Amino acid sequence: MRATEKSALSARRRRVAAAIAASALTLAALPGAAHASSGNGGGHGHDGSGKQLVGYFTQWGIYSGFFEKNLISSGEISHLTELDYAFSNIAPDGTCASGDAWADYQRPFAANESVDGTADTWGQPLAGNFQQLKELKAKYPHLKIVMSIGGWSWSGQFSGLAATAAGRQKFVASCIDQYINGNIPGQPAGAAAGIFDGFAVDWEFPGEPGNNNPYSPQDTPNYTALMREFRNQLDTVSKSTRHRYLLLANTSANPAYADKLQLPQLARVVDWFNVMTFDYHGSWEPAGPTDFASALRQDPRDPNPPASRYTVSQAVRYFEQHGIDSEQISLSMPYYAHTWTGVTPGPNGDGLFQPATAGGGTPNYAAVVAAPGTTYFDTRAGEPYKYDAASGTFYTYDDPRSLTLKGRYICDNDLAGTMVWSLDGDTTDGQLTAALGNSLDCDD
Repeated sequence: MRATEKSALSARRRRVAAAIAASALTLAALPGAAHASSGNGGGHGHDGSGKQLVGYFTQWGIYSGFFEKNLISSGEISHLTELDYAFSNIAPDGTCASGDAWADYQRPFAANESVDGTADTWGQPLAGNFQQLKELKAKYPHLKIVMSIGGWSWSGQFSGLAATAAGRQKFVASCIDQYINGNIPGQPAGAAAGIFDGFAVDWEFPGEPGNNNPYSPQDTPNYTALMREFRNQLDTVSKSTRHRYLLLANTSANPAYADKLQLPQLARVVDWFNVMTFDYHGSWEPAGPTDFASALRQDPRDPNPPASRYTVSQAVRYFEQHGIDSEQISLSMPYYAHTWTGVTPGPNGDGLFQPATAGGGTPNYAAVVAAPGTTYFDTRAGEPYKYDAASGTFYTYDDPRSLTLKGRYICDNDLAGTMVWSLDGDTTDGQLTAALGNSLDCDD
């Protein structure tokens, strides 16, 4: 999915949102495209703007000290409508499976690590991140929590399991049993029930190898069939629980990859698309030219060929031109940078659009702010960048100013909202999430 995941393990209508949220049974009967704003979470979504702010919480973040309680201390929780948990793995037999049981539901949290300030005790039915998510939901009952499945590292089983109706049925049933019914292996029955409000399917990518994964031309119809299976089984559960479950599709913003999707058919069953409008340029282009990883608009000086001049606004146009309503399009925002090294200043002295000798890393936003160099802002692209002439290092990233512009763009173009990867990349006082959340108060 995002470059930070690769290094760590190597997100319909606003005008009907209030009406469709009123009845779980009605929601279960409506086509998927009418559900985009059902059940907003912690912040601006309550005020009538109806915009989603979906933040990713990484399973492995706790190993570096980023706990669920950090969302409260940073203030980020007040802006979130939904929290997506990364990720569920997929077992070789084509069923949902934890990729790290210790982090997910076994690790005991100390009192100073927990949401409610109480230490986990031996023998309790649930621990780990799942227990903390449960506590978070108890404290913020309007927050939706969604299990994200796959991602860059764990998409290798999708093509095979989706190839047959039996495989799709088995897979979806296993995901619902674990994450909706809460039947976690080795734990009491239903121990994790009531935590998750649906799924974000992050297959990277149908019809493409992604992380050297198996793939097939049949992935295109099989992906649609898989998402229909999710919607059908979730709606069946809704009839007994009287709770409507979200279904989101995390999709590439690259037109060549998006061409492998049956977008109009998918729109009938998903609530919205988290279009991954980041990682446009970065270290996989070691010779450069340095360029923006998530530009809102096109800077006409961009030296890349037309087919490689990616922008957020271009992605929105693509999805709309392929039959997707604007209010089913959610834009993805990076809380990290891409860097290059060996970059010369160039004619403007700022390193932009210049050749490089090597690709660099993917530091979080907080680290970029602290790094040496001069910060610039390209008003044409709507993006900041940083260049350190002394070391020849160039950074492309988002900051509060660019996220505010993107939030306004979401409002002006009547989009569903945004997904951010990932919340642990923000500053300790949540500067990025605050800027984005405030900009999504579209009625202000």
